[in-house]
Amino acid sequence: MAQTIAIISKWIDERTPSYVSACTVHTIMECQRAEQMRRAINGAGLATPDGMPLVWLSQWHSQLPVERGYGPDLLLALCELSIQRGYTHYFYGGAAGVPEQLAQTMTMRFPGLRVVGTYSPPFRPLTASEDDQLIAQINQAKPDIVWVGLGTPKQDLWMADHRARLTAPVLIGVGAAFNFFSGQVRQAPRWMQRNGLEWLFRLSQEPRRLWYRYLVYNPLFVLLVLTQLLGLKKYRLNIKTSEV
Repeated sequence: MAQTIAIISKWIDERTPSYVSACTVHTIMECQRAEQMRRAINGAGLATPDGMPLVWLSQWHSQLPVERGYGPDLLLALCELSIQRGYTHYFYGGAAGVPEQLAQTMTMRFPGLRVVGTYSPPFRPLTASEDDQLIAQINQAKPDIVWVGLGTPKQDLWMADHRARLTAPVLIGVGAAFNFFSGQVRQAPRWMQRNGLEWLFRLSQEPRRLWYRYLVYNPLFVLLVLTQLLGLKKYRLNIKTSEV
């Protein structure tokens, strides 16, 4: 987390345009399914291991002390740092009222935090005109960080598609953090998070929405890991770009 925050801070200070994808098993499986999603994740300035299975696999493969790059914790850490650095924030995503509630919660938790805008998109693709207006609105607000809470894969595809048109130096996809901190959905206890059981807690909270993600994608992920370990499936690794 400290390394992630240091990199993002440098991007902001140097006005280097980039985006961050917090990756879970769901993210990896969407990358397996769609080339466009794979390009979006590989194009991120940072792709952090948000899910504990990815942390464990990274530790096993690299033999390094890999830590979790958890989206909600990253949001809290950067809001706290912003009080010292003066970074400004824009919240994009969530159902009607959610980004506004998130902004209120964060400004109450971190007095002095500067939120320069919020937007809750409709549950349909924006028209070209609406998208142009949104881009103009965000650019006019001049945030340092645009937080994107559309969920995977929408938020990653949105960041990849809009990165070149936004003047904000950093876009960060944090998925469920919008619902957690606005009080829409309960967050799993820390002991469940540490032990890789957050998926079970979330499934119990939203079974109709999340059943496919956890009951289909999770077993498929395990199967793919096993086939890779057994040498039955191989992936091309471009060392120069770290693109898989």
